[in-house]
Amino acid sequence: MTQVVAASPETGELPEVPAPGRRWGVRRGPTLWTAVLALVVGFGFVAVSLAWNSGRLFAPLDDVYIHLQYGRQLGTGQFFRFNTGDDISAGASSMLYAFVLGAAYAIGFHGPFFLAFAVAFNVVCFAISAAFTSVLGSRLVHPAAGAWAGVLVAVSGPLAWGAASGMEVGLVMVLVTGLLVAFTAEQPAARFRWTPLVAALLALVRPEGLIFAGAITCAVLWTLWTQRKVTVWRVLWSLLPAAVGVAQLLFYRLATGTASANGVQSKSLLHDQPVFYFGQFADRTTQTLRDLLGVFLGFGGQDFTFPGGLLVFAAGAAFLASTRRWRPLLIAILAGLLGVVLSLSTLNTALFHELRYFQPFLPVFLLLVVAGVAGAARLLSRPRARRVALHAALAVVLVFSVVALPMWSVRYARAAAAIRDTDVSYAAWIKGNLPPDANVAVKDVGAVAYLGGHHVVDLLGLGTNGLAEAANNEIGSLYEALRHLPPRQRPDWFATYDTGPGPSMRPMKDAGVFVQPAEASFDVQTPPDLRGILAVPFRQFSVSRADWSRAGNADVPPVSGELRDYLNVGFLDDEKAHEYDYLPAQNGMQPFSSLTRDGEIVDSGRHIVGGEAFTMTGVVPGRPATLATRIAMHGTVPEGKVFVNGLPAGTWVRDNGQPGTWHTAEFTIPAELVTGPELRIEVRQPRPMLNPYPDYISYGYWLTQ
Repeated sequence: MTQVVAASPETGELPEVPAPGRRWGVRRGPTLWTAVLALVVGFGFVAVSLAWNSGRLFAPLDDVYIHLQYGRQLGTGQFFRFNTGDDISAGASSMLYAFVLGAAYAIGFHGPFFLAFAVAFNVVCFAISAAFTSVLGSRLVHPAAGAWAGVLVAVSGPLAWGAASGMEVGLVMVLVTGLLVAFTAEQPAARFRWTPLVAALLALVRPEGLIFAGAITCAVLWTLWTQRKVTVWRVLWSLLPAAVGVAQLLFYRLATGTASANGVQSKSLLHDQPVFYFGQFADRTTQTLRDLLGVFLGFGGQDFTFPGGLLVFAAGAAFLASTRRWRPLLIAILAGLLGVVLSLSTLNTALFHELRYFQPFLPVFLLLVVAGVAGAARLLSRPRARRVALHAALAVVLVFSVVALPMWSVRYARAAAAIRDTDVSYAAWIKGNLPPDANVAVKDVGAVAYLGGHHVVDLLGLGTNGLAEAANNEIGSLYEALRHLPPRQRPDWFATYDTGPGPSMRPMKDAGVFVQPAEASFDVQTPPDLRGILAVPFRQFSVSRADWSRAGNADVPPVSGELRDYLNVGFLDDEKAHEYDYLPAQNGMQPFSSLTRDGEIVDSGRHIVGGEAFTMTGVVPGRPATLATRIAMHGTVPEGKVFVNGLPAGTWVRDNGQPGTWHTAEFTIPAELVTGPELRIEVRQPRPMLNPYPDYISYGYWLTQ
């Protein structure tokens, strides 16, 4: 029987008729050439970087070396242990990518070939993603749109930058596009064999991948329901991504004590300050969303897309929504993208590193941009006019991408040069100049760990468990977390800088924890790009020996009497044990910790505006107790109202007449209020709601009898 084929109403062209046996319906010619073009662009970026860096390959981000460190450890049998002998840590932002790198290391990719593998692997994934996008465009719109979508992905500067970086960008990208290809192939028959498997891999590769995979899984279940193909086996197989996501969180919980990965604990707006305020969280997240809106409208300086790109994307979504067959998929895509954007907007690094978290989803954005142009062209009545409008409009989009491509390649090369000039260089200096058995504390942990040849302590808490929360509470809490490590695990050296991310290291120098002068100090020589941006957040880096001789001096009670309990303010473990709470004078205030030295005493404290509450234990009932504090008053309100187990105990005046220096203040709790072995003590501001408030640094509390 002869198959009759009608011309496409969108372009006037004949649609593709898949050859017998070509189940996926792929046009091999355009698809293959878009993949080849992406390979040329991706490896072209690498060639520019090699030329810029005297023929040597360097990663444009220190985070790449974090992945390489985890991959090497996996390849040598150290399962997710950032340092050999450490506890399992959750510092790898992509579990699946760590396994890929571990397998590569195990089969022989060592030394410089390991980074080369990471880069080449992701560039190849980038090329496959371009081909997959071409397939999707052909299926969802028409073959001409598919060719254009693949080409726009292949010449995208942000995507080439991300793929050639050596991060997991290429792997996430190929799983996102591959998931949509699998769904569109299996949706007509409602027999989803490969879609749940690809979705499960996507759920394992990134947290936002789990969100997108979850949205597509909903489309799978909807398709099974509407086509009456629901069986227990099919539903269970479709829920494989959810099972993988739960298993990953369970692994984190069992291995590290928390279901949150270290990167989330360090970077999420939910955790990056001592006190969580929902209004402040919403405000910061909204600001990130506003910035992203400008980027994807093409009005920012990031050159992610052409001017008005987001509007054309919206038109593409409306166009595809008019096709009933793909409507469930489109709803799932939009819901998934919305979830991804909202989730990533809660990270304080969401806009860093050329928006690398958003890069893997850019092929979907470009696909709907092409659909938007195709939908607009369809408004024209004549087929020839539609073809001309389609190709002319997309040619303009292509020009924007091609013109920006050299700039993106230079950004990539400059970033690699900055990492060579800084983190890689410091790693080489540390390897050659510090004792081989020394523990080295760092902020940029990747290159120093991978290339430095020493056991490292990650001050930001990515590779080292338990330090992310301390770092987010600022330098006093970080100092306490470090000095309470077993002596053999404390840092012997600090190789770090004073700027963010994380707290400034200047107080550690002032307190004498860093031996001065520094053993070595380096200035960053790489010039910034035209936006004034460097791949590193500092301009000077120093290496100093640690001096822990004063550790513990601050714990000695400053008053006489039999010690019943001691609260070390600023030390998170001690605060949790004493149910410590900050009573802010006003919402939004943060009790950031600080570090101070007076003579031979080095102590952490918190900047309090308002009051505090805590629980003291071990008290003998029926006897008066003395509450002593080390405090530095800054404001004009030295007094505080004291409550014990909810009952008023009097007014505590904590002024010694010398604002700005710490002193010891005492308060006697009457025997009649000491009714049990546990006292819940509150020190409140005397005039609620009204300024001036008590303004002081609280260093600690001792309870004696």
